[in-house]
Amino acid sequence: MRRYVLGLLVVVYTFNFIDRQILAILLPAIKAEFGVTDTVLGFLAGSAFALFYATLGVPIALLADRWNRRNLIALALAIWSGMTALSGIAANIVHLTLARIGVGIGEAGCSPPAHSMISDLYGPEERSTAMGIFTLGISAGIMIAYLAGGWVAENIGWREAFLIVGLPGLVLALLVRFTIGEPVRGQSDGKHDTAARPGIVAVARFLLGRKSFLHLAVGSGLAAFIGYAVISFFPTFLFRSHGMNLSEIGVWLGIILGTAGGLGFAGGGYIADKLGRRGQRYALRGVAAATMFAWLFNFPVFLVGNAYLALALFVMPAIFSNFYLATTFAQIQGLVGLRMRAVASALLLFILNSVGLGLGPLFAGVLSDMLEGPFAAESMRYSLLAVAVVIGPWSAFHYLAASRHIEADLARSDEFD
Repeated sequence: MRRYVLGLLVVVYTFNFIDRQILAILLPAIKAEFGVTDTVLGFLAGSAFALFYATLGVPIALLADRWNRRNLIALALAIWSGMTALSGIAANIVHLTLARIGVGIGEAGCSPPAHSMISDLYGPEERSTAMGIFTLGISAGIMIAYLAGGWVAENIGWREAFLIVGLPGLVLALLVRFTIGEPVRGQSDGKHDTAARPGIVAVARFLLGRKSFLHLAVGSGLAAFIGYAVISFFPTFLFRSHGMNLSEIGVWLGIILGTAGGLGFAGGGYIADKLGRRGQRYALRGVAAATMFAWLFNFPVFLVGNAYLALALFVMPAIFSNFYLATTFAQIQGLVGLRMRAVASALLLFILNSVGLGLGPLFAGVLSDMLEGPFAAESMRYSLLAVAVVIGPWSAFHYLAASRHIEADLARSDEFD
């Protein structure tokens, strides 16, 4: 039964990222219709969504630590799917921005309760692997968003793309509500749920007293800063610098991010569990090493003159830059008590998405506009290059720093249980 629950949560997370990421492949068409700058596109792709997604995630997670998590996920799925469909009838950029804010509000109710449910189904020794499987929804969602969105935008229209991917989520919400049950809290850890319900301030104070959490939060936020900047504007880079059409871009990026990205998410979690048997510090050191390996490939990805060579080289960052996510989620769940897990996940996501999603695409768009004078159509190339090569080592440093404190902090995880 736990495999069915995990599998269905993967499907939910896939729809989460389809609806979130389809905007990236549609940005050139939206820019052409509404005549807006890259800064506006960066705000639309990142900040408008992240502002409510990150902020509301915390109170929703507090509810998840008290209420039925399955019902919360089903409701959230129905909201974000409906708002995605409404994006297709936007009359102007303001209407589209409001619809994207609605998507962010709905999606805030997905990850924290899902992480909490998975942690009750899978014990510490296999939790990173389970989280890695769950995060396959990211790569699957991005793949479908690019493949479907690119073709529909090229052959039908960008508005229809939003309608096509949004409406099926309403059916999936019913499936979640009526086919899965609520896991018993603490069952995978052999812990008894005392039903103690610490508030947001208590959870935040608990986590802020753990140095490993601080470094994991900053390191993952910086990694997400690169990731969201790149996946939001990589299609634009290929469109402008290499002259590829949206349908072709959708096919190539869909395949690469769907396969290589999935390998990074699931493989990163699996390897972390293997390394973690010697001690969790080794899992975090593995993340730091993978981050630096991905960093090396960003130079040729953005500097070569051939589009297909750039795409081939992009496979390496697509794999190794994603090693951090499942490991970070799993470690955060291990740092806290049973009734703190959804809120702890939301606090991490608040930092990760505020820094990564809220600022990454916006910064890349602003920098591209600034570089348009000297570099013209190549401005996005150098904007993404600058983001990737500057932020990567910074992120790796924090994972190394977290590795020095993780064992001691994990030993103090049951103070509220």
